[in-house]
Amino acid sequence: MDKTVQQFAVANLRRRPLVVEVPGFVCGFDPDTTSPYVNYATPLPDAAPTGADVRALVAAFRQRGLLPRLEFAPQAAPAVAPALYAAGFTVEQTHEFLVCTPDTFTAPGGGPVPEAPRSEDDYLAIDGALAEAFSGEFAASAAGAARLRRVQEGGGAVRFVRAPDGGCAGAATCSATAVGTAELAGVGTRPPYRGRGVGAAVTAAVAAAMFDQDASSVWLEYSGDGSRRVYERLGFRPTGTRLYLHLPPA
Repeated sequence: MDKTVQQFAVANLRRRPLVVEVPGFVCGFDPDTTSPYVNYATPLPDAAPTGADVRALVAAFRQRGLLPRLEFAPQAAPAVAPALYAAGFTVEQTHEFLVCTPDTFTAPGGGPVPEAPRSEDDYLAIDGALAEAFSGEFAASAAGAARLRRVQEGGGAVRFVRAPDGGCAGAATCSATAVGTAELAGVGTRPPYRGRGVGAAVTAAVAAAMFDQDASSVWLEYSGDGSRRVYERLGFRPTGTRLYLHLPPA
């Protein structure tokens, strides 16, 4: 599954508004934001980059004023991490990823009923709720809402639980399928609505939406033991790891 996840990562970055390819790597950029969590690179499976290849990668970021940063499944390209370490890249995080298939998927019984966004106000509310859920890691914005709309309209899925005030209590997103799989990300619940099954409901809703589109699997990364238990109850199983690296400013 490591190679499938890495093939997906390459295909998904090639969907970005601006794509730059250097030997062994694909960089996906969005001119609407400088966020390193949106603007990053990933290696081609089995890439074996030279020092010159890594310098070209760094230059692609530096000339745009961006932090050189990568996300990838290291087992799918074993030569990449050593080449990056030699160039001064450091580890941000190592995340285990979990995979769900139609055979393992178990929808939760009862609980909140998610819905798909229907209006610009819905997209803005979802973006704001996710910004709040992730404690300000990114700011809510019209550009963020537009990215959510592109996910939904581009073959992925965005689902949310509506709050009593008409806004968003929590939401999840899933990319469009590539190489038979899709990445489920951005699962977040606003603090006042935690502990009510919102996260499980939206996770199950986007996974089901992708299985309805004939995805063979859906994968995600988790942030703690609590969320992992939620995902495992829905049928997600530990399968591999992903590595996040960046090059600190000189």
